[in-house]
Formats: sequence, structure tokens, C-alpha cells
Amino acid sequence: MTWESMNRDWFLEEGSKVYVVDTTLRDGEQTAGVVFTNDEKIKIASYLDQIGVDQIEAGIPVMGGFEKECIKAIVGLGLKASIMAWNRAVISDIKESISCGVDAVAISISTSDIHIEHKLQTTRQEVLNRMSDAVKFAKDHGLYVSVNAEDASRSNVEFLTEFALIAKHAGADRLRFCDTVGTLTPLSTYRYIKTLIDAVGLNIEMHTHNDFGMATANTLSGVYAGANYVGVTVNGLGERAGNACLQEVIMGLKYLMGLDVPYNTRLFREIAEYVAEASGRILPLSKPIVGSNIFAHESGIHGDGVLKNPLTYEVFSPEEVGLERQIVIGKHSGTAAIRSKFFEYGIQLTESEAQDILARAREMSIEKKRSLFDKELGYIYKKYLEEKKRGDKTWGRQ
Repeated sequence: MTWESMNRDWFLEEGSKVYVVDTTLRDGEQTAGVVFTNDEKIKIASYLDQIGVDQIEAGIPVMGGFEKECIKAIVGLGLKASIMAWNRAVISDIKESISCGVDAVAISISTSDIHIEHKLQTTRQEVLNRMSDAVKFAKDHGLYVSVNAEDASRSNVEFLTEFALIAKHAGADRLRFCDTVGTLTPLSTYRYIKTLIDAVGLNIEMHTHNDFGMATANTLSGVYAGANYVGVTVNGLGERAGNACLQEVIMGLKYLMGLDVPYNTRLFREIAEYVAEASGRILPLSKPIVGSNIFAHESGIHGDGVLKNPLTYEVFSPEEVGLERQIVIGKHSGTAAIRSKFFEYGIQLTESEAQDILARAREMSIEKKRSLFDKELGYIYKKYLEEKKRGDKTWGRQ
């Protein structure tokens, strides 16, 4: 038995599916300073549908105006994905969602005592009443219903269990477990979700935030515990430190948990670049899964290994997420990388030539404090040939 099969077998039955719910257009746009135009939101929705996400949370209809128009336009695209709208646990909000033609609604209300007392300024019983009434109204109108337990991770477990049971009895299709301020750890996530599933038996969506850098890890931990929906955003966009990242979660489900995921991952880099530009948020070079450096190899040992067999230092191929492998020449490069790079230029170096050029490349890399561009390698090669022709072995002699 392999570790991969153990990971898969001890938490999910064969053929089980985990559904992806993308909220880039709602929670992602709630990032401070981020505004999408309607055209951008429509294009992002189209990208998400091409990827194959199961549900798109398109926005908040009660905002009215351009927001409502955009949600209607997304519904009108005829996408394969379910289109969900976000609502407070208020009947008038749900009426606005119904008027947009969505097939699903998220009904959100806080469940932690700190939120109930200070934000809602009400009681636990009133929270249960509001949520139950809203769910029943939505179900009476034929909608798929996700009940969002806001700040679930800081809620009393007994009350949260009661909340989930009442939601289920009212007809809710799933519970969105919100780690609103990102205070979960993978271990606490597992305990919370396992307890809820055992007690309630309701579908659960993980909705995690990244305040402590654990949003993706906590989402996957929730799936280990039995959650079968994952809430994500492209690039991990979201309030404060962001949400669980769509690209990270899907590739984690596939390669870390061994699940058969049906999503078109080849679009990951393309949608990452588009959302980064539309949101005005730079895509870091080292961004997991889709960053430009993810398949860039400079170290001599790594470069040599990848050239012999990419699986030595890559879990999956760059093409799978819309990237290309790069052999980068710099201070830590080896002769195998130099020979491979010059082979791309149509030049076959001997081992001796590769060693001489590598020495010069390392010196220039240290001087410039970075890896080298192709044109700089071309300059080094030209100077090397000139020196070789005149028998001058001192690099940099004028």
C-alpha cells in the first residue's frame, strides 16, 4: 500500500466527489480596494465554467444596480455551473436573488457569541429563528440552499450543532462552515467537521480564510474529515489575507489526496493572470501552483535531476497548469543546465566548454545579484569564443 492510497482510502469511499464552489466574484471582490467591472465578472465566470467548477457565487443581489444586472447577465450565459447569490438571513434579500434567476442561494448569519452579541445584537434563539425562516422561504421557491455559519470556527460547538440540525430540518442542502477570521488549524478543523458530520449528517462546505496562512491546509483537512464541498477563490483573493486558493485546493485534492478531479487545470495560469490584472493584485513569482518560479530550476543538483527526469523535482508537469519549465542560469547552476540551455540555442557544448562558460555565468550572476537573461548568456558565449580564439583565458580582460 502506498501513502497516496492510504490518504485516499481512509477518509473517502470509492467514487466520492468533492464539489468546488468558487466565490471570486463575491468574497474575492470584497477584498479591500478590489472592484471588478461587469465585463470582468462575466469573463471570470466564463473562465470558471470552462475550468468546470460546480458552483459560482456570483454576487449580492440586494446591492442592486450594476451588481444585480451583472448577476442576471451571468445567469443568462447558460453556463453549466450552478449560479449562487449571497444573502443575509432576510426574506427581502432572497426575493432579490429570486428576481435574478439564480438556482441557488447562500443564506448567511453569524453563529459565534461575539458576533451575536456585538454585531447582530440579538440572541442565539433569534439567530435560529431568522435562519430557519429564510431557509424555508428559499426552499418553498425551489432554490438550492447553502446555510452559511459565519464565524463558525469561533462558535460554541453545541450551538453550532443545533444550528446545523435546524438548518437541515428546514430543508437546507448544505452548511457552509466559515473560518471567518482564519483561526483554525488542520487539527482543529478535522475535529470540528468530524463532530458536525457525525452529529448532523449534512453536506458541509469548507470556507476558510488565510489569516494564519492555513486556508488551503484547513480546507483539505475538512475534506479528510468528510466535508464534500470546498469554497475557493482564484489566486486566493479575499478579505484581509484572502481565502483558500482555487488552484491550490484542486491540485491538493488531486495530488496530495489522490482524488479524481474533473477540472481543466490547464487554464489555471491563464485565469490567474486575468484575475491578477482585473483585481490589481500582483501574482507573486513564488505563488504556489501558478507562480512563474514554480517550474524554474537554477540549482545545479535540481537542474541536473529535472533534465534526467522531471519527476525528481516536480510533482506534476508545468503544462498541466498552463506553465512551462525553465532552466535558469545563475550562481547555483551546474554544467548540465548550461549544456541544456545552449542546446536550446542550437549549440552543443563539450563538458570543458560548459565548465568554462559556467564559471563566467556564475561570476556575472553574483555581480548582478540575479539569474541571467538569454542575451547575457549570448554575450558570455561570444566573449568566450573571442578569448578562446586568441588564447586569452582571463575572464573580463579588456
